[in-house]
Amino acid sequence: MTLGIDIGGTTISLGLVKESRVVSKVQVPSFPANASQNETLEYLEACISDILVPEVTRIGIGVPSVTDPVKGIVYNAVNIPSWDIVPLKERLERRFHLPVSVNNDANCYALGASLFTGLAEMLVAVTLGTGTGVGIISDGQLLCGSHCGAGEIGSLPYLGQDYESFCSKKFFHAKGVSPRKVADDAAAGDPEALSFYRDFGHHLGEFLSVVLFAYDPNRIVLGGGISHSFPLFRDAMWETLRCRYPYAATLEDLEILALPDSDVALVGAASLNS
Repeated sequence: MTLGIDIGGTTISLGLVKESRVVSKVQVPSFPANASQNETLEYLEACISDILVPEVTRIGIGVPSVTDPVKGIVYNAVNIPSWDIVPLKERLERRFHLPVSVNNDANCYALGASLFTGLAEMLVAVTLGTGTGVGIISDGQLLCGSHCGAGEIGSLPYLGQDYESFCSKKFFHAKGVSPRKVADDAAAGDPEALSFYRDFGHHLGEFLSVVLFAYDPNRIVLGGGISHSFPLFRDAMWETLRCRYPYAATLEDLEILALPDSDVALVGAASLNS
């Protein structure tokens, strides 16, 4: 049995995974923005202690940042201010006496999405949450890049900011609205809330055209909290994609689906180095 952990900007999910299935899980609030590095690590250790059972033989962790997967070091986690350089593997192995694997959270989600949806020649997972993450699976293998940053294209410039500013919860926060409330209002047919999601879909379509130019996937899987609302922005996303991406045959072969189940990231984290 493996303990899979998904550290997000809003919540931390922990799940006991056996044979690619989550058998038990908990979700807790993520770290306070003003917490020190040591405080965040002590909090994480307490969360692990609460769910850990003797049957667990290893731990896999997805973090919202670039990492050194070999040494298990986390660098410059944008949404965790105190995590500039964190020797996460070393610290947790010393504390729990279990092997620990660390990787980017979107990479973990991509691994899980590949297990959930089946083999694809080129699968790209895009997480739409506190930030925008991208993970790439090529012929069943995770594509990390030399510094585990192959999917950090949400930071590319876009409209004077970056794509992440328009393809994550930041888009709604910049408009002074709650993503959860907008989702509820849009589901109830509120015209203003629906217009927010149409705008979001257009921005996401622009971003996915970059994904297509960069990786040429035949399957894109959307995860993260906003993916729950996929029907509200799907049409606008496809409309923009068809305008921005010039290769119609590629789009005809392209599958885009939403897989918001939190188990996906946990299963992916648990499969690291397995």
